[in-house]
Amino acid sequence: MNNTNPGAIKDRKTRIKTVKIGSKTFYLGNHTYIAGILNVSPESFSDGKSFSSADEAFAKAEKLIEDGADIIDLGGMSTHPGYDPISEDEEIRRISGITKRIKQHYPQIPVSVDTYRSRVARAAIDEGADAINDIWGFLHDEKMAQTVGKAGVSCILMHNRKDRNYNNLAENVIEDVKKSVLIAKEAGIEDEKIILDPGIGFAKTYENNLEILQRGNILETLGYPVLLGVSRKSVIGFAAGIETPKDRDAATIATTLKAVADGYDFVRVHDVKANKDAIKMFEILLQRG
Repeated sequence: MNNTNPGAIKDRKTRIKTVKIGSKTFYLGNHTYIAGILNVSPESFSDGKSFSSADEAFAKAEKLIEDGADIIDLGGMSTHPGYDPISEDEEIRRISGITKRIKQHYPQIPVSVDTYRSRVARAAIDEGADAINDIWGFLHDEKMAQTVGKAGVSCILMHNRKDRNYNNLAENVIEDVKKSVLIAKEAGIEDEKIILDPGIGFAKTYENNLEILQRGNILETLGYPVLLGVSRKSVIGFAAGIETPKDRDAATIATTLKAVADGYDFVRVHDVKANKDAIKMFEILLQRG
């Protein structure tokens, strides 16, 4: 995998029109869908201490679904800047039972699990996870792509790297993401099961993050559906002068509307209802839907 040739992944003349996550097909190009964030990590920068039990986590998942989430994105370990990794066993323990319970009560709602470890991914898939959201885009754990490909589930491949040294930010991010896509395809993952993410807040300075948000959907030329995850992140805090993450929801909506205008297919947010309402109204104004 270290010998991947990103040039083998070409820009597409036409974009993929549908992506399948679990039993649900998402039709792309005319609507922005919402992934609701369900963190069960006590060290999470935003809402980590909110759910101290599996019952509380499931109640939060129900609320996200009632508010209109199209996907539940479950995470058992915080990956905010400067985080201390927990053990794989602890990460598995934290998410254990939650996916299964969501799928039992809401089989139509896809569940993605946010992890970059193949062993954790395997445990999540065994409980019914429909997708794996890998913040390292298959570049950290060499077994991850094969785990996802063998299971036949979908994946979200986020841009990340070990340094912040960019010659040309947009071009470098695209080339990095091409490597992730090539690894996915070599593992037999179908195009219709691949979603990309430019990785706001990961291996990027404040200026880098702001540039990506200002420039629009820089990964669009690759032809795959793209997710934007910026909810409550520090770039919003710095730009809008809002110190407390939970106070950044209104400013997050501004980034969501920019994502809609830029053609992003998914946004990953904490406050599902407010973002859902904003997307609905904005798409009416844009004469979409």
